[in-house]
Amino acid sequence: MKSLEELRKLREKAQKDIQARKTSNKPKVIIGMGTCGIAAGAREILKAVMSEVNKRNLDIIVTQTGCIGMCEKEPLLDVQMPGKERITYGNITKDDVSKIVVEHIVNGKIVEDLAVAKLED
Repeated sequence: MKSLEELRKLREKAQKDIQARKTSNKPKVIIGMGTCGIAAGAREILKAVMSEVNKRNLDIIVTQTGCIGMCEKEPLLDVQMPGKERITYGNITKDDVSKIVVEHIVNGKIVEDLAVAKLED
């Protein structure tokens, strides 16, 4: 650090980074990436989710987790909309990702035929 101005810029950047981490008002997609999920195709699901998010320029959080505990339903994808219950989708394919993104994340409607669990806080 050579000047007070550099320190101010660093502080502003740090504050923006902290603000970006606050996710309570953003939809969240969680991909089960335990060994069972990966073996069932979770990497392809993650790529498909990222492709849909980028294509539609959506402001959502996409993250990974370990084993969700329903290995027989892998690959698993959870959607958590702000203020709503968390929905787990199972046995999904890359083709299902677009449907989930459009119906659930964009339009706010649960894709009932793919949902395997509804988790309340």
